[in-house]
Amino acid sequence: MTITIDNLKKRFGDTVAADINSYLIHSGDMIGLVGNNGAGKTTLFRLILDLLKADEGRVLIDDVDVTTTEDWKKNTGAFIDDSFLIDYLTPDEYFHFLGRIYGLKKEEVDARLEKFRTFFNGEILGEKKYIRDYSMGNKQKIGIVSAMLHKPSLLILDEPFNFLDPSSQSLIKHLLEEYNKETHATVLISSHNLNHTVEVCPRIALLEHGVIIRDINNIDHTAESELESYFDVSDTPQQIATEEPEPTAEDAAEPAPEATAEAENEADAVNKD
Repeated sequence: MTITIDNLKKRFGDTVAADINSYLIHSGDMIGLVGNNGAGKTTLFRLILDLLKADEGRVLIDDVDVTTTEDWKKNTGAFIDDSFLIDYLTPDEYFHFLGRIYGLKKEEVDARLEKFRTFFNGEILGEKKYIRDYSMGNKQKIGIVSAMLHKPSLLILDEPFNFLDPSSQSLIKHLLEEYNKETHATVLISSHNLNHTVEVCPRIALLEHGVIIRDINNIDHTAESELESYFDVSDTPQQIATEEPEPTAEDAAEPAPEATAEAENEADAVNKD
C-alpha cells in the first residue's frame, strides 16, 4: 500500500506535532521513524490511521483520502499501545475474535499463531488468564501479533521493542523482516532504539518537531553513523540514548492503566512520541 502525505499539519496548542509538506511511502517500503520525545512519531501514526483529525492537509492510502472511506482498514494492521487490546479477554479469545472479524476460521488463526509460538515463549497461548493480568512485555507481544495476524498490506507498530527482553527483541526483528519480504507489505515502525531501527529498516525518517528533516537510505545499515552523529550533540535536547532502559520487575508485573477518553488521548498524543 502506498502512503502519500500532503501538506499535513497538526498542533496541540502552541506545540507543532506534525508539519509535513510532502512525503511518499512506496508500497513495500519498510520505514523506521526516529526522533526525540515530542518529535511527532506517534502523532503521525495516529494521523495515518485516522485516529486524529488533521488541522490541515491529508493522508492518502493508495491515492484515497483516509478520512473518506474505511476500505483501507481491512488491509491494515496496527498496534500503538495497549488501549488497542480487549483486556477482559484471554489472548486465545482475543486472537480468535480478531480472526472472525477478518473472516478467518479458528483453524486458520491457530495455524498462523504457530509461527509466533517461540516469540510467545510458552507464556501466552493456552493460558486461562485475561490480557489485563499480563506483564507489559507480554501485552506488547499480544499487540504486535494481533496486528500481523490477518497478514495486512500495511503494518504500523509504535515502539515495538519496548518492554521486550533481548531475546524477544531479536525475534521480532527477524519476524518483521521476514514478513516484509514474504508479503511485500508496507511496514512502518517507530523506535527510540537506533540500533534496532537501523538493523531492520532499509529507510529511515528522522523527525524533529513534527517535521521529517531527513529521509535516509539505510541499505547495508549505512544510516547508523549519520543518526548517531545527529543525536550525539552535547548540551542540547537532541541527545537521546540508543538503548531503551530495561523495565524493572515491578514495572513488568504492573497492569496497564485503563484507556483514557478519546479527547484525553488527543490532548496527550504528542507527549507519547
